[in-house]
Amino acid sequence: MAQIHPRLGELRPGQRFEGRYACLTKERSTSRNGGSYLSLRLRDRSGQIAARVFRDADRIGLRFDAGDAVIARGRAERFRGELVAELDDVRRLDPDDLEPGEFLPAAYRSTDELEGFLEHLVREVYDPGLRATVESVVISGAPAADFRRAPCTRSGHHAYLGGLLEHTVAVATLVGEVCQLHPRLDSDLLMAAAILHDVGRAREYTYGADFGVSEEGRMLGHLAIGAEIVGAAARRLADDRRLALLNCVLSHHGPDAGPGRSQGATRGFASPEALALYRLNALDASVKGALEHAA
Repeated sequence: MAQIHPRLGELRPGQRFEGRYACLTKERSTSRNGGSYLSLRLRDRSGQIAARVFRDADRIGLRFDAGDAVIARGRAERFRGELVAELDDVRRLDPDDLEPGEFLPAAYRSTDELEGFLEHLVREVYDPGLRATVESVVISGAPAADFRRAPCTRSGHHAYLGGLLEHTVAVATLVGEVCQLHPRLDSDLLMAAAILHDVGRAREYTYGADFGVSEEGRMLGHLAIGAEIVGAAARRLADDRRLALLNCVLSHHGPDAGPGRSQGATRGFASPEALALYRLNALDASVKGALEHAA
């Protein structure tokens, strides 16, 4: 008898199951004997599994598409050293029957713990104008709730609910370390920029069976959205302070992705703080991506 909605990460060879999952990919393939079958990848909040439909594959394939939430029934099996799901039946779930985040992966770390770290890091911004700007965005402002929910990417590093918060805390924590090593850096500017650098991602995604891209995200991208959010929040700052903060936000993926360049020791960045943010962001993103890929 099938176990109702077991977590994919807990399935064992020989176990029958039936549950609600996100269908990430769907491909029609041909077996060695010339028959057609469906090759799928299913996901819930515990993990992913490769799945195949051999019997009535063409008929069942008409019921759903990649990106849908589905009810799937089948049996977990070991194939070439990996656990796969051999499915008897798959059908699409009614979108009105879905709960937001039901199928989406979530942060490994405690959200409350990350929230506490974020509040501590905000207090490390001692410049009153910059701190007020940061607080109005990530503590009390309209983006605050989505900032805590959003992934950092859809399929790269921190690609899960709460990933943006986790990445932000990591980059801002690194700021404290690098400013001790290089005390000539403007620590208030760099910390404020680190906390705000990816805030545009709070409005970049949609949430369903999988992470999607909002129309605003597709048309503008998170750099432009972030500049809009930060620019509005920083309108009371002196012009030089506001422009320095916006430059850091816009160039945190490198000078080619951001606004106008300067020459010399900053290697195309407008300030040492912009260069530092670019490096710290890349450090956390690349290390986290490598660890997740290895896992």
